[in-house]
Amino acid sequence: MNISCSTLVLPFIAWLPLMASAATPPATQDFVLDNGLKVVVREDHRSPIVTAQLWIKVGASYEPPGQSGLSHALEHMVYKGSSKACAGEFEAILKKIGASENAVTYTDYTSFHQTLPSARTGVAFEILADLMSTAELNEQDFTPELKVIQEERRMHVDDGIIASARERLNSIAYPASGYRTPTIGWMHDLQRMNAVQLRQWYQAWYSPNNATLVVVGDVTPERIKALAQQHFGHLERRATPVAHAPVELASAGERSLTLYAPIASPRLIMSFNAPSLATAPDRRTAHALRLLNMLLAGSSSARIKQQLQLSEAIFTEARSEYDAFNRGDSLLTISTQLNPDKLNDADEALARLWQVIESLKNKAPEPAELERAQNLLIADTVYAQDDLEGQANTLGLLETIGLDWRLADQDTNELSKVTPLEIQEVAKTYLTRDRLTTAKILPEKNNG
Repeated sequence: MNISCSTLVLPFIAWLPLMASAATPPATQDFVLDNGLKVVVREDHRSPIVTAQLWIKVGASYEPPGQSGLSHALEHMVYKGSSKACAGEFEAILKKIGASENAVTYTDYTSFHQTLPSARTGVAFEILADLMSTAELNEQDFTPELKVIQEERRMHVDDGIIASARERLNSIAYPASGYRTPTIGWMHDLQRMNAVQLRQWYQAWYSPNNATLVVVGDVTPERIKALAQQHFGHLERRATPVAHAPVELASAGERSLTLYAPIASPRLIMSFNAPSLATAPDRRTAHALRLLNMLLAGSSSARIKQQLQLSEAIFTEARSEYDAFNRGDSLLTISTQLNPDKLNDADEALARLWQVIESLKNKAPEPAELERAQNLLIADTVYAQDDLEGQANTLGLLETIGLDWRLADQDTNELSKVTPLEIQEVAKTYLTRDRLTTAKILPEKNNG
């Protein structure tokens, strides 16, 4: 994201009112049906709209070797017919009443989202309850859909230089956990997947006691409780397999891979094993890692961007990312593209990145630098909650990774309390070579 000088001022101006609004969170309640379905309801009466999201605790990290891609394939297939509708009928009903719908599969979850007029909330509940309990999953429907998924993999992973590199990096960056499994699945697993496996996966994980229903919008808890009981209350609780959090090795040792691709200049990816909010020794550690990410290359004012991209211009692209919202350990990742006019040597670029990293390990950031990062991250966090779906996403994600939804309302306050010394400490602890995986993507002409 390109930010001008004028827009950089905005988070600082807006920060105090944002913090004030965050201090009084919207009215939110939760309850659990007798069958174990947890329901979280947040009232937001600004418009007569509601978003209903069903979060299932299953994703790529749950899948055993040889069965990658099952969760994603199942997400596709639950819309292909159930006890109440044929393929496409639910989508037609939602379209007719002015609703939008989506489904997402990731490492830790599968979620189904519907946003619609609040007066039609019962329609969403009826559809979601049916999808999670009576999907037919026929072989004749699965065979053509599997070809669609295989083509999706070719287009978005196999033919994508960065996507393919990140997939292979993850396969060695996570030596001890299921996060090495790609969400879409390995192609050889997709080629041998069948509807029997899909039905077994569905029966294993799609039960009310393994799900969270999140409702945000122009509703009341009393109405939602009645609707949830009406549409979900009859579903039977089932035992689900034990799912341990994906915890990584504390010191896996330095790992690296080199790939060759039709690119003009090298690309470099550095990933460090680090805990998440769910696995960190305390939440402050994860919040400090979130801010460390901002200080490295998570914003336009970050050190790598300012020093190595804008000032020295050895990179044409530099960014960093860290996902604190995993049920298991995570990665802090720095991605760059070299500027061939300035530098075309990946090893030299790696050395320059280490210099920036070591500077944060050797000396804590100045309070003013940390405050800028805090303001930017807090502003991003608050603005992301401005719409109904953003609020529901946060609540559902926290519950699905094993944390309490109430942490969403504490987030900005906890970020503001992180100190410069805590930033230095997490840099020294987690940005180490024995936690590092490096991917070098080099122009094909260098492949001798």
